[in-house]
Amino acid sequence: MSTQRKYFGTDGVRGPYGSDVMNEAFAWRLGFAAAKYARENGAAAGAAVIIGRDTRASGESLERALAGGLAAAGLRPVSGGVVPTPAISLAVREEQAALGVVITASHNPAGDNGIKFFGPAGIKLTDEQELRIERLLPAEAGQPLAERVAGFGAHVLYTTKAAALLPAGALRGWKIVLDTANGATCVTSRSVLEQLGAELGLIGNHPDGRNINAEVGSQHPEKMAAAVRATGARLGIAHDGDGDRCILCDELGEVLDGDEMLTLLAVHALKQRKLAKNLLVITVQSNLGVDAAVTAAGGRVTRTPVGDRYVIERMLADGAMLGGESSGHVICAEVSPTGDGLVAALKVIEVMLATGQPLSVLRQGLKKFPQITAALTVREKKPLETLPTLPGVIRSVEASLGAQGRVLVRYSGTEAKLRLLVEGPTDEVVRSSLERLVAAVRADLEVLKG
Repeated sequence: MSTQRKYFGTDGVRGPYGSDVMNEAFAWRLGFAAAKYARENGAAAGAAVIIGRDTRASGESLERALAGGLAAAGLRPVSGGVVPTPAISLAVREEQAALGVVITASHNPAGDNGIKFFGPAGIKLTDEQELRIERLLPAEAGQPLAERVAGFGAHVLYTTKAAALLPAGALRGWKIVLDTANGATCVTSRSVLEQLGAELGLIGNHPDGRNINAEVGSQHPEKMAAAVRATGARLGIAHDGDGDRCILCDELGEVLDGDEMLTLLAVHALKQRKLAKNLLVITVQSNLGVDAAVTAAGGRVTRTPVGDRYVIERMLADGAMLGGESSGHVICAEVSPTGDGLVAALKVIEVMLATGQPLSVLRQGLKKFPQITAALTVREKKPLETLPTLPGVIRSVEASLGAQGRVLVRYSGTEAKLRLLVEGPTDEVVRSSLERLVAAVRADLEVLKG
């Protein structure tokens, strides 16, 4: 039996709004199938499904359609409103809901949208569970709900729990630049940081349904970094559109990625003898310097395929409590079983408070190997192993790097892109290696602009 999913990618179903897989009819069908799946797995008739969304203009109509499908299959949709993705994970756990759903395309442009699911434990569904939902999709859609579904205070639950991670008033005297990407964290992250006493400089805090991620947020940290330098802030925090990741910058305005945050957190926890299993879980995308730093501190690292779901699955299997991705997904499992940008930032701040050291010093624990990446937009995702040129070039580059580097070539699970990564001993070596790979891709695939 095939386990290849047709609609789900690395983080739910995603695509341009109005496309074959991101429209009201498909949302209704997906809601119906998800409810059928939940009923198969013990959910009672009328059990709650908590729905959250980001600030995209298409979110409300997709929510009504999805809610219609859920209701038609016997479950009770409940709206959590505009909240970050981890708030829905928390709400599902606290309210013992049958499912959680978030309508978001994360860091993608405003014209895209997506739908992702959480199981009763607040954990994203596995590949096999998503495949089962696909097989339960009805052939036709029914009617969206005519009225809005009942509300639920997911944002209050989330902000209360997040604010409790640091002592009351812990950030008095701290100036922080906060970029909320015109997305789902505009209210929640600001509320928590201000409750803790921080003075905030705000960027990307005026969502209009069309400007989510538009030259702001974790994909565009330049404005945050410039604002930190201009205002003398202690640090900067930039979220993506749905708030399950963050990128930081130090007091000098230098940007930190997820690898640097994870290394900082892991090394500090190892020094305190508090890193569960002495283990950090990362993906194949992370820099080899992470392994070196954690190993030198007495810990160990294990890697998974790209996607925070796979990190979480490995963490659960191995008993790890810390893991994440270089993109800024950080999972602190003692707080939340999913990526949470605000929690990640608060945990880094906790280390700053405990050590009395600025972020520019703490980040020095990671010495990155020279690395270069590229993302090529392609017309068609042809299986890599069937391409005439690229596989041979990959093998050749890997042979030339030997034990001093690595190559990673993969299709994005959420966009029509082929992602390339090369690490090696020098900048010149990795640059020339990447150029060889890009040339091979262009020989085999139609590469589009943008």
